[in-house]
Amino acid sequence: MPLVVQKYGGTSVGTPKRIQSVARRLVKTQREGCQVVAIISAMAGVTDNLVKLAHETSPHPTERELDILLSTGEHAAAALTAMAVNALGGRAISLTGAQAGILTDGNHTRARIANISPKQIHELLSDDYIVTVAGFQGQTPEGETTTLGRGGSDLTAIALAGALNADACQIFTDVDGVFTCDPRIVKEAKKLDEVAYDELLEMA
Repeated sequence: MPLVVQKYGGTSVGTPKRIQSVARRLVKTQREGCQVVAIISAMAGVTDNLVKLAHETSPHPTERELDILLSTGEHAAAALTAMAVNALGGRAISLTGAQAGILTDGNHTRARIANISPKQIHELLSDDYIVTVAGFQGQTPEGETTTLGRGGSDLTAIALAGALNADACQIFTDVDGVFTCDPRIVKEAKKLDEVAYDELLEMA
């Protein structure tokens, strides 16, 4: 059975109706005969609001506490997406980055993925679950929560797809594909027609 990793950005899950639309796509993909893992970003604007809240609360929040705080945006969106799938009669479960087996170094707010052990994901897929994973995060060997920095959910999707030996990694976003750099910033950015997982990991 093909295994598909799908990543949904903050705009895609920005409202309850959009989350329900994502849920319908996930259920449809599974019913077409695929195992499905969905990497979910925080709802649009949530991360920025959490950063603002942190700095309104403390003039100098520590990076460790920022990681704990900011990771909750993805937790919420992944859980809401699983709820929406279940409401449609599907079978979904949400995981944090740590529960998904994402191990990172200890650089808070800009951690790098060191290893992925997706055993729990494989077990859930074999039980016919759609697995929604909170993007942008992992944990250190000591159990500390870390975040991967901006764009971390894309990196989560690419890295998990590689670790799971997925047949496809589909990134749903508000730009027209994978570019050599951010087309919203650099007008000369070029769209890539094809790119391998290891090349995407290097770019990310």
